[in-house]
Amino acid sequence: MSPEVPRLSRRSFLRTSSGAAVGLGLGLTAAGCGFSSASPGSEKAGEEPIDVKVDGDLVYFNWADFVDPAVFAGFEKEYGVKVIQSNFDSMEGMAAKLNAGNRYDIIFPTAKWAQRLTAGHRLRTIDHSRLKNADAVFSRYDYFADPWYDAGSRHTVPFTMYKTGIGWRKDKIGRDLAGSWGDLWNARAKGKVFVLDDRDEVLGMGALKLGLDVSTADAGDLGRITSTLRSLRPHLRGFSSDSYNNLLNGTAVMTQAWSGDMAAMLGQAKDPSVFGFEVAKEGAPVNSDCYAIPSDARHPGTAMLFIDYMLRPENVKKNIEYIGYPMPVGGSEDTYAAVVEPFPQCLVSADDLKDDLYFRNGDSKGERARDTAWTQVKAG
Repeated sequence: MSPEVPRLSRRSFLRTSSGAAVGLGLGLTAAGCGFSSASPGSEKAGEEPIDVKVDGDLVYFNWADFVDPAVFAGFEKEYGVKVIQSNFDSMEGMAAKLNAGNRYDIIFPTAKWAQRLTAGHRLRTIDHSRLKNADAVFSRYDYFADPWYDAGSRHTVPFTMYKTGIGWRKDKIGRDLAGSWGDLWNARAKGKVFVLDDRDEVLGMGALKLGLDVSTADAGDLGRITSTLRSLRPHLRGFSSDSYNNLLNGTAVMTQAWSGDMAAMLGQAKDPSVFGFEVAKEGAPVNSDCYAIPSDARHPGTAMLFIDYMLRPENVKKNIEYIGYPMPVGGSEDTYAAVVEPFPQCLVSADDLKDDLYFRNGDSKGERARDTAWTQVKAG
């Protein structure tokens, strides 16, 4: 693809597909940790082994542009099925669609949302022994053998890893920054700063700047965070998760950004040397996306085949080169290292995940408090 025709951000939304995001409270259980209750009997059904075979077309629900089209085409040709794609623009949007009764064969929640889905009995168990290529994940990446969000990875297989930092244009505000979240307040960038349109990422950034827990729901902490972020408003041009295109076209000279979007952007930049990415010294939130099969999936066998197909070495390589995010599959590390070589701070490994800067689920009161704080931040 030529540099003149930029691709959508890996986290941006295809506006012609699924609906708008909703509040975090929608469909959560009283404990605030799951989705609305699954249908009667689904808990038992969710534990039944899945026959790994074609049982229909694949109904796929993910962030936009997060799998190489060539990989989709190869899967369709090999198994004689179609991939029917829908996209979401946020985890809240994903939850709304699931709670509205939309049925998908494979979805891609982040860690905390995988925990919610599991707690709500909304996911099928995945027998890793039935996946020919799963050993390259679980024998090489100990972290994912028993992650905090899904004991024993019984309902998930890891898809990608990433961390959050700051991207900027060196040609506009200089080559060196302080390496701090405070750089978003840089006077040279005033009026052309973006932060991600993501509740946890923005509140988490404010929390880390103040030395607080990244997922805090304490009223006093949230008051300090909202006050700090209010002081950023004169510098902001807006809230946007399309850091990829905002930096490329100059709409932003500085933006909060996901590491994989910055790495992918290199393939579109006419001169990659004018861009920088830094990880703040106060800490970088880390996260991972998962493959998961909803408990009401109509074609779980095809979903299992798709996961296994995605884990093949040649497809892992294609997808890493396409999206710029690492996939925790043994043997893919050199491919990812080559992609991020110009931006070494984009590099993400399983060791980064052990820093415990994941966003965690709180109780319903805490989640409502964070919703309120986010509303205040966006309102200014």
